[in-house]
Amino acid sequence: MNDKSRSSFPAVKSFKQTGADTIEIQWTDGHCGLVSLGTLRDMCPCAGCAGESILFESYSPPEPDRKAPGRYELKAASPVGNYALKIVWGDGHELGIYSWEHLRSLCECEQCLIASNSPKRIERAK
Repeated sequence: MNDKSRSSFPAVKSFKQTGADTIEIQWTDGHCGLVSLGTLRDMCPCAGCAGESILFESYSPPEPDRKAPGRYELKAASPVGNYALKIVWGDGHELGIYSWEHLRSLCECEQCLIASNSPKRIERAK
């Protein structure tokens, strides 16, 4: 992705926890998104959580311990440049850099759930 396309993507205007397990994200294009802490944590984009491929080698992480204390506890979120958020979790994990595009793809507001073609999201929207 080049700098021009990155700068044209809507940015996060505000990011706040609005319930025990819900984050509200206000975007510069006016969209008000919602994402659960579970989705946010389980979709961490770091190599240790999502895996990675470098040249001819691939790394697939082991299945996470979803019952680990603090796994779904949001401790902090801070901007990374003008393109992402770094999120710190209660279990000490802090390697995930969530780009605006990645955050927007995780949106679970009614509008985004209906627009998504994912069977999981369609089922959750019912």
